[in-house]
Amino acid sequence: MAVHGRFDLHTHSTASDGTEPPGTVVAQAARAGLAGIALTDHDSTAGWADAIAAARRGGIGLLPGVELSTRSGWRSVHMLGYLVDPADADLVAETDRIRTSRLRRAHRIVESISVDYAITWEDVVAQTAPGATVGRPHIADALVALGIEPDRSAAFAGVLHPRRGYVEPHHAPTPADGVALIRAAGGVPVLAHPGASRADWVIPEEEVEQLVDAGLFGIEVDHPENTSGGGRVAARLAARFALPITGSSDYHGSGKPNRLGDRTTAPEVVDAIIAQATGSQPVLP
Repeated sequence: MAVHGRFDLHTHSTASDGTEPPGTVVAQAARAGLAGIALTDHDSTAGWADAIAAARRGGIGLLPGVELSTRSGWRSVHMLGYLVDPADADLVAETDRIRTSRLRRAHRIVESISVDYAITWEDVVAQTAPGATVGRPHIADALVALGIEPDRSAAFAGVLHPRRGYVEPHHAPTPADGVALIRAAGGVPVLAHPGASRADWVIPEEEVEQLVDAGLFGIEVDHPENTSGGGRVAARLAARFALPITGSSDYHGSGKPNRLGDRTTAPEVVDAIIAQATGSQPVLP
C-alpha cells in the first residue's frame, strides 16, 4: 500500500526531550494536515504505544522509530532508525547503556554547573516527564526556569555549550555500529542532520562510505538546522552514494522553534523505508 501526502520523519515527545506526550505529537501532526510522522525519541521506544494508539484514533500515518546516539571521535552523530523491533535484545541493551550513561553524565554536568550557578538536581528533575531519561535539554529547561538562560536554544549556545567546560560526552557506539544495530533490529537507518549548525561540522565522506557499507538507507538533507553549506554537502553525498534524502522538522514541541511539517519527506521515500523494514509495522491511514 503506497502512502500519500507529506510525512515528517523526525519528531520527539516527552519520552525523551520533547515537551508534549507522544499522543499529543500525533494529534498535532493531524491538525497540521500531515499524512504521517515518525516518532523518533532519543534512544527510547517508550512512547510508541501512546503514539500508535493516537495514530489509529486519528487516522494518521505513523512510523515508530528511534534516534540512536552514536559517536565518531569527539563528534556526536545521530542515527534515525525507522520501524525497528523494539524488543530486539541487542538494541535494547545498547539503548539502556546509552540512557544510563546519559543520566550519569547529566548528574556530573549539573554538579559542575552548580559551582557557578544556583542549580540543583531537583531543579532538573522538575523539568523531566516521568519515565524520560534526564539529559541536557532538561538541564537547559531548568536553566530557563531559574532565569539563568532565556530559552532552551540560548542555554545550548550559552551555559551548555562545550566551550564553557561543563559538558562531557556520554557512551555511544560508532556510527557504523549504530547503522548495523538498526539493520539487525529490522529497522531502516538514516543519518540525521549531518550539517547541523550547532555541531559546526559535516560528516567526512570516507565515514559516509563506511555507513553505506554497513547498511545506511538515506541522509536527512532537508532539516531546519542544517546550514546551507552543510545541506549542500549532505545532498552531494546522498547523490554520490545514491542514497534517498529525507526531510524532517525535528519537532520538540516548545523545546525548539522547529515546527511540525516545516520539512517533509517524499511519499516514495516513505514507501521505500516501509518496504525495507522487517522489525515492526507502520500505522497507515
